[in-house]
Amino acid sequence: MSNGKIWRSPETGELIELCPWLHKGTDSNVYTCEIYYDRPDDCRFYPSTIAEMVNDECEMLDESDKANPKKAQQDLDRIMADSRPALE
Repeated sequence: MSNGKIWRSPETGELIELCPWLHKGTDSNVYTCEIYYDRPDDCRFYPSTIAEMVNDECEMLDESDKANPKKAQQDLDRIMADSRPALE
């Protein structure tokens, strides 16, 4: 990671700030992954905790998640159930 940049552009190989396959819909604040079914394992298992998302300044984190991290963690575990076991 360099200056908070962890992604590489698929075209140039240069470090970039945001995932090149994650895009916000034009009509909403919902992000979608263009390569969801073919995503790499790092993406399949990330994030494991809301705290990790806060630390990483994840663009998928909503203000309501920060306000109620316990509920957000439960929601995250449900969403990620097909990718990894829920954390205790």
